[in-house]
Amino acid sequence: MLLAQHSGTIPGLFVVVQKNTLFTMPETVEDKTDPELYLPHPGVCGMTLLNREAFKRTLVVPALKVRKEIVHRVLKSLKQSVLQRPGLKRVVEHPEDEDSRFVILDPHKVPDFSLGESEQQVLKELSVPAEVCRYQLELGYENFKSEEILRAVLPQGQEVTSGFSRVGHIAHLNLRDHQLPYRHLIGQVIMDKNPGVTCVVNKTNIIDSTYRNFEMEVLAGESNLVTKVKENNIAYELDFSKVYWNPRLSTEHGRIVALLRPGDVLFDVFAGVGPFAIPAAKRRCRVFANDLNPDSYSWLLHNCRLNKVHSQVKAFNMDGRAFLRGPVREELSKELPLLGEEHQTAFHIVMNLPALAVEFLDVFRHLLVGEPCSPAGLPTVHCYGFSKHRDPARDIQERAEAVLGTSLAGRCSAFLVRNVAPSKEMLCLSFQVPADVLYKRPCPEEAKPASKRLCTSQDCSEEKALS
Repeated sequence: MLLAQHSGTIPGLFVVVQKNTLFTMPETVEDKTDPELYLPHPGVCGMTLLNREAFKRTLVVPALKVRKEIVHRVLKSLKQSVLQRPGLKRVVEHPEDEDSRFVILDPHKVPDFSLGESEQQVLKELSVPAEVCRYQLELGYENFKSEEILRAVLPQGQEVTSGFSRVGHIAHLNLRDHQLPYRHLIGQVIMDKNPGVTCVVNKTNIIDSTYRNFEMEVLAGESNLVTKVKENNIAYELDFSKVYWNPRLSTEHGRIVALLRPGDVLFDVFAGVGPFAIPAAKRRCRVFANDLNPDSYSWLLHNCRLNKVHSQVKAFNMDGRAFLRGPVREELSKELPLLGEEHQTAFHIVMNLPALAVEFLDVFRHLLVGEPCSPAGLPTVHCYGFSKHRDPARDIQERAEAVLGTSLAGRCSAFLVRNVAPSKEMLCLSFQVPADVLYKRPCPEEAKPASKRLCTSQDCSEEKALS
């Protein structure tokens, strides 16, 4: 709704423009420009059940009367001064002059309803009178941003969270305790203000370290949590309530995949639904992907078929240690001895389980038996971890060294992936597994010619016991 007072025309009254009908009303609206000008009606504070009608607020804003044929030129010339609000028309019809329009200006940019010299000069060149009208403008729920709505609803001084992770049609929130009484209202506002979001959920517990999923509550919208996402031009489908997916890791996924060359081999120990494995297969790498979570394993297979890389990815549903000691050891034992001086194949092992991955590094100690391959052929590990240390790179390196039983000084790099929380970082430690860690030298051959074979670890133990 717009109400206009033409200077010197109708003192104390406003002309109301509503469905082309004119009537008059007393001037009882706000006429000030302050930082709180665009906040909803103060009466919504403390609201827990969304009432969109309660957000209406009426205020006075400056406006210009402009001939309709030059409206576009005026908008272009005064774009910094024109009012910009969600869902608000910047140009409205004139109630008495069909050849003219009203251009609504921003009170913060046009204080005291007076244009600056530069704006007046622009209008003079366009033959537009610089006389500013006063318009009574009604703002509604649709004209406020989500941050403004939530700031008005939550008690003063409480933190407002309007950020969320977008997973297909799902908005994922991580609300704090003081926001929980308002959670359903917050969910509805997020859904209203973000086209394409049809479901809003809130995490209700921490991530389970076993299957990397968490319990969640649907705050607004449908309860369908099977969704489709696109990351780095690759499509994935998943059930967000049963598998792990974090859209904030898309850059990291791309960074690691960019290190791979066609023909390389990738072992993904905690593969999830395939954000490392599938793009690696798209780069014509051979991929061995594993996840303990049966649902993640099922969606991994589904996404491999969806992206037509199922023939390049061998998928496993195993514990991470069993995967490293089984398929990974078997493949490395077979491939590494075949590498020549001019080898072309590189082996990468991705361990993206930040809460626990460092603890799995002990598996590499004497994982292989025999003579070490050339140093260039040693597999590269990309191990993820969290750190609250003030020197997180040093912290994750020292923890890895303690588990591996060797120094990585000068042989590793730590990459800061993202800030997870205040004083908590997620990092990726990359290093080639040192030969003295990876390989166990074979036991001496027995004297008898008939026993020409490598001893197993059990044989070695028995030999030591007898000596």
